[in-house]
Amino acid sequence: MTARTAEPATARVAVVTGTAHGIGAAIADGLEDDGMKVHRIDKDSVDVTDPGAVNAFFASVGDVDVLVNNAGGVVGQVHVPIEDVTDESWSVVVETNLTSAFNCTRAAVPGMKRRGWGRIVNISSGAGRSVSLTGIQAYASAKAGQIGFTRQMAHELGRFGVTVNCIAPGFVLSNPTTIEQWESYGEDGQAQLLSGISVRRLGQAEDIAHGVSFFVSERSSWITGQTLSIDGGHALL
Repeated sequence: MTARTAEPATARVAVVTGTAHGIGAAIADGLEDDGMKVHRIDKDSVDVTDPGAVNAFFASVGDVDVLVNNAGGVVGQVHVPIEDVTDESWSVVVETNLTSAFNCTRAAVPGMKRRGWGRIVNISSGAGRSVSLTGIQAYASAKAGQIGFTRQMAHELGRFGVTVNCIAPGFVLSNPTTIEQWESYGEDGQAQLLSGISVRRLGQAEDIAHGVSFFVSERSSWITGQTLSIDGGHALL
């Protein structure tokens, strides 16, 4: 089956998850600047780990053209040895990062397929391509799972005119968790982290938003199933 003709690029409707602050807020702002109508989801408005809540939300907003699965994080966790990781602490991180992307994608795709056009961008992490700097096993695993989910969905949905891509951000100082992590390194640790970034600066939330804007534009219509590291060159090492 070949993709149908895309609808006009005006008045696109987008849903962005995890918009309370940082990267998610910057992505939503960027898409609005691009002329889209953006529905923002944060943990206080919709529980994206709950299929029923997700389905009800998408039913209320109608068909969407763009979905950005940004919700996630370490859920307040710090590293503990694998033998001390509880079932609950493992599950909550996987559900927040990976299951949430599954729930939202499943809810958004029928409308995209019906209209023959859609863009899905999953926000993974450098931890999904390498290791978690904070040593959280579930986080690294869930973010790697998002990359695999991206490839599988790209394979499944491309024939319907829907592209699915992924961004793996590097260290972005964008929320209380990353600020606390950065401060915990001290001057020596901060200098060491910066020395491993080719452009010698931390990322900004807008750096990730720019990548999303590209992936949802017509300029990227023949790109799908890809994971783009936006990390200042950290992945080169």
